[in-house]
Amino acid sequence: MGCAGATSVDFGFYRDTYGGGMGVEAFTEALPAAERHVRWLCGGCVPACDADELAYRRAVCAAAEAFAEFGEGQVGGFQIGSFSVTHYDNRGTTGEEQATYACEKELAGTGLLFCGVR
Repeated sequence: MGCAGATSVDFGFYRDTYGGGMGVEAFTEALPAAERHVRWLCGGCVPACDADELAYRRAVCAAAEAFAEFGEGQVGGFQIGSFSVTHYDNRGTTGEEQATYACEKELAGTGLLFCGVR
């Protein structure tokens, strides 16, 4: 497993290979956070084989969708006038947790998920 370089994802891959439905603007806005998040989940390492590379790139897409939908902060809440309630959903309380969950599904079985000291 290499630890140099980067595995890039572009909108064409997201739309055509991953099958994503976001527009190019939303994808482009969420992509930097998604790439950082997947790099962090993988402990900075990038895949060494084609199958792992596909999973890595799919994880970036999954994270981008989560960050586009939920942002990087708290998930859950509502506002009516000046009254608001936040953080009421215990199933995933931040956009980062939602992105992690989505990435884990794509990276399962690859050996890319960082589990400690390398």
